[in-house]
Amino acid sequence: MRSPTDPYVSAGPAEALTRPSLVSVPFLRVGVAMALLAVLAALPFVARTYIIYLTIQIAILALFALGFNLLFGYTGLLSFGQAGFFAIGAYTCAKILLLVPSLPLGILGGVAAAGVAAVVLGILSVRHTRIYFAMLTLAWGMMIFSIAWKWREVTGGDDGLVGIPRAPVRLPGLVAIDVSTIDRYYYVVLAVTIVAVYALYRVARSPLGLALRAIRDSESRAGFAGISVATYRLIAFTIAGLYAGLAGTLLPPLENTVTPPVAHWSTSAEPVLATLLGGIHTFVGPIVGAALLIILKDVIVRFTVHWSIVLGATVIVLVMGFRGGVASMVGERLLRLRR
Repeated sequence: MRSPTDPYVSAGPAEALTRPSLVSVPFLRVGVAMALLAVLAALPFVARTYIIYLTIQIAILALFALGFNLLFGYTGLLSFGQAGFFAIGAYTCAKILLLVPSLPLGILGGVAAAGVAAVVLGILSVRHTRIYFAMLTLAWGMMIFSIAWKWREVTGGDDGLVGIPRAPVRLPGLVAIDVSTIDRYYYVVLAVTIVAVYALYRVARSPLGLALRAIRDSESRAGFAGISVATYRLIAFTIAGLYAGLAGTLLPPLENTVTPPVAHWSTSAEPVLATLLGGIHTFVGPIVGAALLIILKDVIVRFTVHWSIVLGATVIVLVMGFRGGVASMVGERLLRLRR
């Protein structure tokens, strides 16, 4: 029997006690992680440029979805406005890179701007729950989209910001690493992703993660236990905004441009779909869902211009067929075979 505080499970206590999971086997978990890291590290030596580009897209969406799942799967708050923080990170990073060609400075600046926005909007949002919270976050996201569309002097309006350089990794007084090629930029994204995923993993298994799950399971009981519900929700909202902003900062150097659609509600739907597809009950679910969503989209667009209809139908079938998410069901089946 497993502990209900297993960091890979964001289900209720009763379900956590009964739900088997492949990742509950420590050595297998570490072995799979090491093998995956080895494959990712060797990818630029064996894969084409387009495969590397798709892998970067998966990493960006995975960070986006992981932050969202801390808010949704762990805290029980559904946000439809995460694209707003994604856009703030992207635009801030783009403006910095156009002025100061330093990739670390652009990433840090974008994350900081998204974090400040998340704190401000979170204070106004976390007092509400359920559909009221979801609609309020949708309103914030569309407000940011409108600003990106109308504030031409700063954002470039509907033309966006173009000519964004893939700036070097400058460490003052130490070294400047050229990442102008997509192969080298891939390793920057990979390093950032590994650090960010591990940091969120530590958050998920910390007392903070346990408190968030307690709030999700019963807000009243958590309050009676001495947990400041509003404060912890604000912390979760801020972390989710930081991860959305981090994901956004990795996009402009990849595409060399950023446009208002990155703030649209349809962009906010992507981490929702990835999380539901991979599974909200496992920590790795959003990562698996991000990979599946990007690959499905890439395959479908090759065959039809109506790819959004086909993609939506495919995601619905997968979500309904793999109850609890693909990662959860596959893990359970493999664990049963192992037993």
